[in-house]
Amino acid sequence: MSETSFDPKMLEALVCPMTQERLAYDADKQELVSKAGKLAFPIRNGIPVMLVDEARALD
Repeated sequence: MSETSFDPKMLEALVCPMTQERLAYDADKQELVSKAGKLAFPIRNGIPVMLVDEARALD
């Protein structure tokens, strides 16, 4: 794992800031997905950006 890759173990501690539900890791898009909140949070340089304003809305 490189310095800039996301460590999936972080999923144990992270939740959606809007719904408090668990997140799913999308390695292809480098996003953490909140199915309940219908949001995808970007991962930049291996660090999840857990700001609702930075999240992408899911259909």
